[in-house]
Amino acid sequence: MSDFFLKKRSADRRDLNVRKLISPGKRSAEHLSKIALLIRFLKPVTWIPVIWSFLCGAVASGAFGWQDFLGIKFFLGILLTGPLASGTCQMLNDYFDRDLDEINEPRRPIPNGQISLRNATILIAVWSLLSVLVGYLIHPLIALYVIIGIINAHLYSANPIKLKKRLWAGNIIVAVSYLVIPWLAGEIAYNPEFTLQSLFPSLVVATLFTISSTGTMTINDFKSVEGDRQIGVRTLPVVFGDKNAAIIAAVLINLGQLMAAVYMLMLGQPLFALIVALLIIPQFYLQFGLVRSPKTMDIRYNAIAQNFLVAGMLVCALAIKNFRL
Repeated sequence: MSDFFLKKRSADRRDLNVRKLISPGKRSAEHLSKIALLIRFLKPVTWIPVIWSFLCGAVASGAFGWQDFLGIKFFLGILLTGPLASGTCQMLNDYFDRDLDEINEPRRPIPNGQISLRNATILIAVWSLLSVLVGYLIHPLIALYVIIGIINAHLYSANPIKLKKRLWAGNIIVAVSYLVIPWLAGEIAYNPEFTLQSLFPSLVVATLFTISSTGTMTINDFKSVEGDRQIGVRTLPVVFGDKNAAIIAAVLINLGQLMAAVYMLMLGQPLFALIVALLIIPQFYLQFGLVRSPKTMDIRYNAIAQNFLVAGMLVCALAIKNFRL
């Protein structure tokens, strides 16, 4: 009888070791190359809205043409707003959110053990320096914007401030970093003789789309409600519930774009204003499904509706360019 229990205990121990070896989190770490792991840490999908904002700012400057797509300045701008500055902010967010990610997204590189805290710190420091340097090469003021963006990332994720815990503040500061800063950077990159007055139309439009972006950031919060509630992060879904948060998000998304359309009318650009307004209609239609089931429709909504929102940004940029001619 004792031999039976000893054998069973030994078998259980072997089963436990096997389960550890094939657990999803650890298994992926063994097969990812260092380059693939770095790319995963930098989250390329998050670069797109920042790059797009930079492009919109460049178009709005009135000095950006088709030939500039092949220019060194455009290449540096994409490098900065994509893998460097956006990548730095994403790494910072993962670094400071590692405890939360153990609950919500345990497959991420830090909670999964694929990247140590020491290596993450080194990567963040190197990427921060490279971001500031590339920003300076485009324009010294853009280097300052990069520093502000990195500070914003700390304010958003790092204790004791951690703005993502403070309801509206977190989404707003991310929206500003994703929209206002890169949009103005695009303006400054291609219009070196800028003034505050010349930047004003872009500042207004980027701010209005920041309102819409605050709504889209809220939609991203639905996937992590459980972990946010446990840690004490006060997102809109945690505070108001999923359905009410979805309604608030939809109102913000539509309001910002409607105000942008009105501003296009004020600039004397009625055709552009009409296009921006029409682009809201498919988003409004998709929002009914989002409100009915926020947790199952959030990814689908962003995948489809965001295309119309960013198209409206470019339309506004073209309107500002036309206004300046």
